[in-house]
Amino acid sequence: MTFQGVTIGQYFPGNSLLHRIDPRVKITGVLLLSVAIFLPRAWPGYLASILFTLILVALSRVPLRLILRGLRPILIFLVITAAFNLFLTPGEPLFRLGPLTATRDGLVMVGVTTTRLLLLVIIASLLTLTTSPIRLTDGLERMLRPLRPIGVPAHELALMMTIALRFIPTLAEEADRIMRAQQARGASFSSGSLMARVRSLVPVLVPLFVAAFRRADELATAMEARGYRGGDGRTRMYELVFAPRDGVALAVLVGFVVLVAVLRLTGLG
Repeated sequence: MTFQGVTIGQYFPGNSLLHRIDPRVKITGVLLLSVAIFLPRAWPGYLASILFTLILVALSRVPLRLILRGLRPILIFLVITAAFNLFLTPGEPLFRLGPLTATRDGLVMVGVTTTRLLLLVIIASLLTLTTSPIRLTDGLERMLRPLRPIGVPAHELALMMTIALRFIPTLAEEADRIMRAQQARGASFSSGSLMARVRSLVPVLVPLFVAAFRRADELATAMEARGYRGGDGRTRMYELVFAPRDGVALAVLVGFVVLVAVLRLTGLG
């Protein structure tokens, strides 16, 4: 078991079209595409979603190996989900494995679920890979700003979500270091029954939580030492400007969601 290869929360510097798109458009796009991925009911809809995601990957100019590496941490989750769908979905029997029966409908569900999860991870990874933490924070804050009159702390929420995303790969690296240290002392995370493997992770969680709290405390101290006082009166070196390309990108995203919805309503996708 390993946590290496986590790409969600990492930033890949570049000057591609996707890098230059306004972060507000990209955040909105992730939300729209997350809905669109769950709309199809037939192969044309799924094919359209896959092709659209591949186009986004090409426009981002992020190395494909980096994106594929980010899929490795969810492989165990995909295998477990696939096993549940294959053997617990009613339908025409395909084969038996002991007391369990795999069905044709279950096999179809495995393909559908796996496709959706992979596309979701890729889209979420593209958001952070092509958007610097500062721009992501600014974009989230601007989108939450209309809620400030009702008491929603827009800046604090945006900062909190951005830090949480940024700390995903950091905590993954910390977990890997802890696991390697325990393996050097004789611990095993890949042998024994499923319950034994789950129990073997308990000694990893305790030092991981301690490390997370320590990093959070260090970050808070560093922010206070640099005079951080929240969003009130804060100025920015670069203000977000909604350019014509952002309007085109938003229109394309909305158009794609409408296309997928029409395919579903007409029974074609």
